[in-house]
Amino acid sequence: MDHVTVTTLEDFAAAWNRHDIDALMSFMTDDCVFESNAGPDVVGTCFRGRDDVRRGFMYAWQLYPDASWNDARHFVSGDRGASDWIFKGTDRDGKTIEVAGCDLFRFRGDKIALKNSFRKQRL
Repeated sequence: MDHVTVTTLEDFAAAWNRHDIDALMSFMTDDCVFESNAGPDVVGTCFRGRDDVRRGFMYAWQLYPDASWNDARHFVSGDRGASDWIFKGTDRDGKTIEVAGCDLFRFRGDKIALKNSFRKQRL
């Protein structure tokens, strides 16, 4: 297969919930980019390249060791796609959050080139 499908995104989401960094990185291009949901820049914190993206992905589990992305729905249209989900996690201080969020993707062939993540913020 030379393109990403909904099944690809389902498998990617399952790897997030398993906290399986090697599986996650197998979905990414060599020059991948991850724009996180928070950070100092307009795109959050931007991680570039496999090593940096790997570190950025793992940071989510460092902040929320029990992190899970639930009730995910996915779509793919050409070289773009999206997933929406409910994020739930408990931080190291014991505070639990549950918020809606989504990822916007750009694909190259059968890999993810860009993961741009967004998450609601409860007040």
